[in-house]
Amino acid sequence: MKQFFKDFKAFISRGNVLDMAVGVVIGGAFSAIVTALVNILLSVCLWAVPGGLKGLVTVLPAVNDVQKGMNASIGLGQSFQASQLQELGVKLTQANYPDLSASDAGWTAAVEGAKTTILSKYTLHGTTYTYNMSAVIDWGTFINAIISFLIVAFVLFIIIRAFMKAQKARDKAKASLAAKRAKGQEVTAEEAEAAGEEPAAPAVPTNDEVMISLLTEIRDSLKKDEKPAEAKAE
Repeated sequence: MKQFFKDFKAFISRGNVLDMAVGVVIGGAFSAIVTALVNILLSVCLWAVPGGLKGLVTVLPAVNDVQKGMNASIGLGQSFQASQLQELGVKLTQANYPDLSASDAGWTAAVEGAKTTILSKYTLHGTTYTYNMSAVIDWGTFINAIISFLIVAFVLFIIIRAFMKAQKARDKAKASLAAKRAKGQEVTAEEAEAAGEEPAAPAVPTNDEVMISLLTEIRDSLKKDEKPAEAKAE
């Protein structure tokens, strides 16, 4: 078990795994930003369109009885306007309960039950309800996907363009650095940093160098002590 957790720790500590995790988190946050931006743009562009982008649907003609709707005779065909829901609820109640009238105690509950039944079989697109079994072309979702793609592509283009520009500047700095070194000219730390080079690590003195330095210090110290003694003897 100790070896297992050790291997797992080594795995999650790898740079590529951490980079991937950061990328996933940032990608999720960026997706939310793109979605919000697309919704704002579409809301402005489709200000006068009833139902907005979600209302841009096309219901294909029914080719069989399954696609015709609940009860086309009372208006519950392939689609109807949201403002007709109450009216269609009343018509469906009258069709299901012909002996029930608006003055009866169970009338309101029956109408609400009919409306619930209708809503379970229809989906709202903008201001239009469409029958779930009908073939529907959702233009709004398609347009939304295109705009989202264009926004993401544009942002990625800007990021990659900035990266390529920085990479080009770094390559140019490296070429200039190599030319200077070839001519024996001194290279500053700023130029090396611009070329992406790591700063040179300070040289570690060897044991011989340390011993020589200590002996030199001792010699200098002895010489200083000898001078006052000579002056006193005189």
